[in-house]
Amino acid sequence: MHLLEYLTWYLGKNWLCKTKYDAIDKDTPIPTDRQIEVDIPRCHQYDELLSSPEGHAKFRRVLKAWVVSHPDLVYWQGLDSLCAPFLYLNFNNEALAYACMSAFIPKYLYNFFLKDNSHVIQEYLTVFSQMIAFHDPELSNHLNEIGFIPDLYAIPWFLTMFTHVFPLHKIFHLWDTLLLGNSSFPFCIGVAILQQLRDRLLANGFNECILLFSDLPEIDIERCVRESINLFRWTPKSATYRQYAQPPRQASESNSTRSSMSCFSVDYQEAPRGDLSRDSIKLDDLKAEVSPRISAEDLIDLCELTGPSHSKTPIKKTKSSKPKLLVVDIRNSEDFNRGHISGSINVPFASAFTAEGDLIQCPATATLQSFKGRVVVIVGNAVKNTAAFAAHLVKSKYPRVCILDGGINKIKPTGLLTVPSPQI
Repeated sequence: MHLLEYLTWYLGKNWLCKTKYDAIDKDTPIPTDRQIEVDIPRCHQYDELLSSPEGHAKFRRVLKAWVVSHPDLVYWQGLDSLCAPFLYLNFNNEALAYACMSAFIPKYLYNFFLKDNSHVIQEYLTVFSQMIAFHDPELSNHLNEIGFIPDLYAIPWFLTMFTHVFPLHKIFHLWDTLLLGNSSFPFCIGVAILQQLRDRLLANGFNECILLFSDLPEIDIERCVRESINLFRWTPKSATYRQYAQPPRQASESNSTRSSMSCFSVDYQEAPRGDLSRDSIKLDDLKAEVSPRISAEDLIDLCELTGPSHSKTPIKKTKSSKPKLLVVDIRNSEDFNRGHISGSINVPFASAFTAEGDLIQCPATATLQSFKGRVVVIVGNAVKNTAAFAAHLVKSKYPRVCILDGGINKIKPTGLLTVPSPQI
């Protein structure tokens, strides 16, 4: 099976051998025993293997081994659901089931099982909210207006990586793709699920949405996988940056794995940090922004700008395809003319919108409208203004809107700003 083969490869030389697994004390009573005993008889019990007495005993041992060997973490309800796919696929090899689970959690659920995981969960849900706004602003607007926030429905999705939501046969299909992606891929799965329910969500209010998610309708998992991949490809790497995600690997570890990993599976936070990388911000500040931030390095890459750092006029890579994005510079025209990103348009924030929040018509906003559907990056001096401008566009149902982290000041040192030729 593809999933099992991938997991075995992923673990490589680090997978826990039977001798080490056997050495973990799985018999001495611990405080979580009672909760484990309560959870196991409710976990994927439609399956003949997992519902058997032997299955329950194996469940108990693997879960207890994980709890005992991770003293800095705790058992949260849902860990049993997360364990189920690994136990099912390695039913006759508990050590490998345990090793797979132990490798999976740090990659996709880093620090989710801390005793106090509120800061990790809240950051995760905030980034997810931004992903909904980025990919489907109309749906995001509606869900925010009725107060149906991810805290009310998405915690079981991400805490169990969807194993609490879907039966095993759907999980295997979903995880075949998930395991090839990086730790941000679950956000795309979440958005894909919402989009399958889109019409019903848009047509209903808060109470109806609560009822809808209390008994989730049938989800076409093949469509979910296909659309998740498409959403992932449209998402700039740094847009899903999380301060509390897995920290960067050591250089030696990163070099040893990167050659065998695709860019699809490499995490943004695994890359070395630099002056053009995204900066961490307070959770309250992150929550105040509807649209995600992207790093200066992402912007430079997506704009396809090259050239020496001292160059006043950057060289644009020659490609026949349409531009991947539009940079909207919201500074005043004087600042814009002193230096701006090649190809960007100037829509000064102070005169961009009517009192009702609609874009004022002008040549620049006409260009912006022509780019609707492609990535739009808002650049300015003041964070408050760029966030507000992006929020206005989301309210106007512009998809794929993001903010340049650090504003124009992040780009200035690169020498990639261009100055208009003087008019003679």
